Amino acid sequence: MKRDTAYSERVVLKLAQLPPERVAEVADFVDFLAQREQEKHGAAVIAQMSGPALEKIWDNQDDAEYDNL
Repeated sequence: MKRDTAYSERVVLKLAQLPPERVAEVADFVDFLAQREQEKHGAAVIAQMSGPALEKIWDNQDDAEYDNL
């Protein structure tokens, strides 16, 4: 995602108007969002990496009947 510099600057200006305890809350929330994004990315990488290994389990003649359900 491309970052909009003007928007980022507006957010910084708004932050500057908040009392320190609110800035700390915003920082905590930003950390939470960043962690959530990192977890999503990690789950996607794991799913992508496990696909070839699981293919051997999913794609076999014994289970071919289930593919047609």
